[in-house]
Amino acid sequence: MKKKAYKLWKEELEWINDDSLREQVAATWELALSKSVLTPEDLETIPFTLLAGPDLKVSFMAHKRLVVHLAKLCGEKMNEFLKNELPVNMDVVIAGAILADVGKLLEYEMKDGKSVQGKYGKYLRHPFSGVSLAEQCGVPAEVCHIIAAHAGEGDMIKRTTEAFIVHHADFMTFEPFRDRLK
Repeated sequence: MKKKAYKLWKEELEWINDDSLREQVAATWELALSKSVLTPEDLETIPFTLLAGPDLKVSFMAHKRLVVHLAKLCGEKMNEFLKNELPVNMDVVIAGAILADVGKLLEYEMKDGKSVQGKYGKYLRHPFSGVSLAEQCGVPAEVCHIIAAHAGEGDMIKRTTEAFIVHHADFMTFEPFRDRLK
């Protein structure tokens, strides 16, 4: 059992029906935590973006959980209204949403009690490190695609339906903060 991952992702991991995929997702978070200076407690308090100023009170985990919940709801509604015309694999979309920012755990360092970009993060952004972590844990390609494509790097490739859902869930909860981050 991956205790730290299940503590961070209380209900969200249970939404993944495929037991193997659920364990691979949890293992990826455990691996990231083992390589990171951040603790699960840090993730509940640090800002969700390194671009944050002192006024931003949205934690990394609050943002991440919101993205997962929005992606899940969007996928469910697409399956309800669009039926078989544009089917959404719910396990893939949920797993991808949970893993989209897992690589950020390697980007961050703590300095004087604040999260800052570390040396690793200056060279490799989280979509790249996230895919690497996920592949080490056996996460399937369709989920790794979401990790790779969820941020700006994904603008250069053709996204799957599930990747579009996670990308938009992430950006609709980030872009409105842009003015506050300057």
